[in-house]
Amino acid sequence: MSAAGATVVAAGDSALVVEFEERIDAAINARAIALAASLQAAAIRGVRDVVPTYRAVAVYFDPLRTAYDRLVDLIQRELAHPSPEPAAARAPIRIPVCYGGDFGSDLAEVAAFARVSEDEVVRRHCAVTYRVFMLGFVAGFAYLGTVDASIAMPRRATPRVRVPFGSVGIAGVQTGIYPAETPGGWQLIGRTPVKPFDPTRAEPFLLRAGDHVQFYPIGRDTFEALARPPAGSGRAS
Repeated sequence: MSAAGATVVAAGDSALVVEFEERIDAAINARAIALAASLQAAAIRGVRDVVPTYRAVAVYFDPLRTAYDRLVDLIQRELAHPSPEPAAARAPIRIPVCYGGDFGSDLAEVAAFARVSEDEVVRRHCAVTYRVFMLGFVAGFAYLGTVDASIAMPRRATPRVRVPFGSVGIAGVQTGIYPAETPGGWQLIGRTPVKPFDPTRAEPFLLRAGDHVQFYPIGRDTFEALARPPAGSGRAS
């Protein structure tokens, strides 16, 4: 079922997906985020969750409390309206990264892929202001784009069993931060002491879909100082 440049697709008896054009594009992503926000604000009876992605929105609902046809009608009405102008965006979130060495074990390979020095890879990675297209994989993992094409090295052929928390990686045109120790196949170029997800914070998620991120390089001493828990916190690093 199509409406206003989007297609509504059933995904079982308790979910549907609103699909926009199939490409990575900031304008399409903005439409998905705006639709998700409007559906969340509508507080529709029986809707359990609304999840925006790069170019789609998944809507999870209780079929005993929400009539599928009525939900589709509401979504089509929302799609028929022009997307609202986005609210004033937050300033780009600056994230420090210690590049290379044991923190960025794939930096040399990315440099070889790009035919530039490791320092130039770092410069190009830091030169871009990245958009948070979506969150997924694990809590707090933000998919950021778009990486400079020259350093956009594909994922590793064989994923690692363990990628350390805070690792910053590249996977084609995407870059991101591992918010926990997990398996992963991205090319690791550095590590940040910043926590993308911390359940002890008032706002556990550092990044939201639609945010912007800027990376900047730091040395090992600065990394260790920033990673050290505040005095008197009683928390281990």
